[in-house]
Amino acid sequence: MYHIYVIEDDEDINRLLCKILQGGGYEVTSAYSGTEAKLRLEQKLPDLILLDLMLPGMGGEQITEYVRSERNSSIPILILSAKASVRDKVELMTMGADDYITKPFEPEEVLVRVMAALRRVGIQAEGQAGTEKMHVYTYKDLILKEQARRVEVCGQEIALTRHEYEILLILMRQPEKVFSREILYETVWKNGYYGEDNTVNVHVSNIRKKLAAAGGENEYIKTVWGIGFKMA
Repeated sequence: MYHIYVIEDDEDINRLLCKILQGGGYEVTSAYSGTEAKLRLEQKLPDLILLDLMLPGMGGEQITEYVRSERNSSIPILILSAKASVRDKVELMTMGADDYITKPFEPEEVLVRVMAALRRVGIQAEGQAGTEKMHVYTYKDLILKEQARRVEVCGQEIALTRHEYEILLILMRQPEKVFSREILYETVWKNGYYGEDNTVNVHVSNIRKKLAAAGGENEYIKTVWGIGFKMA
């Protein structure tokens, strides 16, 4: 059973989300402040986090940064917020969120987005009982094992540079999503993108060549002209 943390300071919304998720067959743990959430995350990481942004003690942005940087985890983080502008959503995705649920929400939407996020990451328990869960992403003949930073195509391991690996990881985590060159550049290189830098194109081209050289006959990364890239 998947374990989900609901981090939301509004007691009514928190209880509602827990009821929705438990009805969907998930194990749920609540936290009502950023400080409480961090303590729980220090003890154990869940399979997915539903996270409000405006929290007492420690904001949702800080929680996301803690999970991504200090815990070095890519567990799905779904943001709950009344903010609904495209700019807000882009900033949150760049920050490390996986998806965005706008308040007020429908119960069905919450369950669909949670199921989709868990399906995308393909969480699998490997090894003996008690072994840490690994995030394994598969796409056609391509396999990426995140904790091991290992990429295989047709059973053959391929060597990617750090930036190539990070680009591929971003794309494989959300294979249906189109990522702009700007978002990829800012997420991987942590710098501003000025529209004329060819860095992302070069790295994507290198990834394609390495996949093809390893025997990957399928098309894995698709160029969406005028926008960016997605899994093919």
